Amino acid sequence: MTATETTGTEVARDGGRLIVITAPLTEIIDHAGFFIQMSMASLPMWLEGVLNKKYPNWRRLECNDDRSARYMPAGARVLETSLLRRFAAADVVCCYPDDVDAFIGPRTRVVAVSTHNPLGVTFAAGVYTSIFGSARQPINSFYARQMFERIKSNRWRSSFRVIVGGSGGWQISQTDSYEELGVDCVVEGRSESEDTFAVFDGAIRGEVLPRKVDVSHPVTREAILFPDKRTTFGVVEMTTGCGRRCQFCVPDLNPQIDLPRDKILAHVRANVREGNKQISLATEDMFIWGQVHTSTPFYFPNREALLELYRDVVNTPGVEQHVLSHATIAPAVVDPILIERLSESLLDKSPIHLPYLSTHPRHKALVPLIGLETGSVQTGKRIMPSKAVPFPIDEWPSVVIRGLEVLNRNNWFPAMTLIVGSPDESDDDVRATLDLIYEVERRGLFAFFIPSIFTPLHDTRMEKKKGVTETRQLTPLQWQLMMKCWKMNLRPGQNSWWAPTVWRLGALGLWVFRLRTMNGPGFTWPLFMFASALPERLMARLGKIYEGRPLTIKSRKELLATVKPSMRRFLRADTGDMPDDLGVDQPRMINLVMGSGVF
Repeated sequence: MTATETTGTEVARDGGRLIVITAPLTEIIDHAGFFIQMSMASLPMWLEGVLNKKYPNWRRLECNDDRSARYMPAGARVLETSLLRRFAAADVVCCYPDDVDAFIGPRTRVVAVSTHNPLGVTFAAGVYTSIFGSARQPINSFYARQMFERIKSNRWRSSFRVIVGGSGGWQISQTDSYEELGVDCVVEGRSESEDTFAVFDGAIRGEVLPRKVDVSHPVTREAILFPDKRTTFGVVEMTTGCGRRCQFCVPDLNPQIDLPRDKILAHVRANVREGNKQISLATEDMFIWGQVHTSTPFYFPNREALLELYRDVVNTPGVEQHVLSHATIAPAVVDPILIERLSESLLDKSPIHLPYLSTHPRHKALVPLIGLETGSVQTGKRIMPSKAVPFPIDEWPSVVIRGLEVLNRNNWFPAMTLIVGSPDESDDDVRATLDLIYEVERRGLFAFFIPSIFTPLHDTRMEKKKGVTETRQLTPLQWQLMMKCWKMNLRPGQNSWWAPTVWRLGALGLWVFRLRTMNGPGFTWPLFMFASALPERLMARLGKIYEGRPLTIKSRKELLATVKPSMRRFLRADTGDMPDDLGVDQPRMINLVMGSGVF
């Protein structure tokens, strides 16, 4: 049965469920791949037709026999698992937004909504919808509002409370959209917390809930719950926290925990059992797993533990595809052998094909999400001083280049986020980032660079800071950075004779008919650069754009020599390029690493 075969207007049988859990349609779908979800979070509603043409069946969802959801976002599944510790299975249901009316009845006391980006004010959504002149209504926001309106207009609305959780709840509290969306309470934090039960108990008793509740995060791996049901994209949690302490980051505020291997694999098997053929291990940095709270600092990866875990995941019967989650780039410089051996295990299971870039026999590629954020050392010192550890942040451009060399050599082509318009960002900072982007291009390396306008996220150390707030405030250099990134990103799709011409004409057409009045005067020449209307070198000579200067990049051996002497003993001799004064017997160190935390 599919959700599109139902009308969504039936009256709930048996009085409805006590607790109904749902999420926006665009955050539930998983059959069209990650690309469509990222697009719907970023593109304005008037471009939905493009996605409809590319993915005509994206709205078709699989239901269980009782019309409950066959798959849901991982956060919703964790909430369901948490609630089932207190409530009977007959009291709790996960359903698709168009089916909520079939489960809400006079008995219902809570409708819980898990959401990631309900109002479209996250990094990517704000900038790309604004570029196209529709900042207030990305596709995801449209469907989220449609879901909230359905819940708000339900005939039993006066008898239940609407509780919103997930990583997007802050958007409702910060914009004070409670009344508009019909939300009673936003819960920030993990649903495993006992504090979560207090919120639900109050709602079931019919109490007026506080607008916003902060609940605690588990501090041990034993306290993290693993669902026994299918999740969207086969997401299985691997770690929480990161440890690099970037000042703009919310997840890094969470405790650094790597989760038990047996529980990870059990959830992988649960996904497969319920029909999921794809798995993605959710993490803020895949390379810390197996090295948290051991005698070795987490930024020296535990090669053996990681290889064993990922091999077990992709070799689980029924797993046909595996997609990488978040990572950092410094570990690729620290241990290139780890990258090589992970590639041997993971590439064959990747659903991503990049014929223009990949040397794999079937052109498969791995595309982890990695934070670049800036190419400016000065900005890095202000907002992410530990991003490059074990290397000093002064070496950030060299770490990025050498890391990309290792990754690209092994068919890893990461999606790298960039923050544009961060507080106190100067033209010199933007030039430094452009220098790094041009250096990547000059060396024939590749990453998908994803530039986004700075967004001050709640509870971070930069939540009170203010940078660029809308695209019209961007300087010509900032526009050039964004357009240069996207010009480079299109390279894998332009290996036909006609593609460059189509992009050039399309970009110029949009500029003429819509964009030239939307984004300020600084947008014009960067857009011409994006469209290849004139050679970049000529535009630079005319003073219209900045031509990035070549950078001096340290070799890997020179980089390893910048590691603090007290930390050099954690480097592995088999990776080569060792500094002359390691300070410890290497065979002994390898034994220490191998025994420092394999689960």
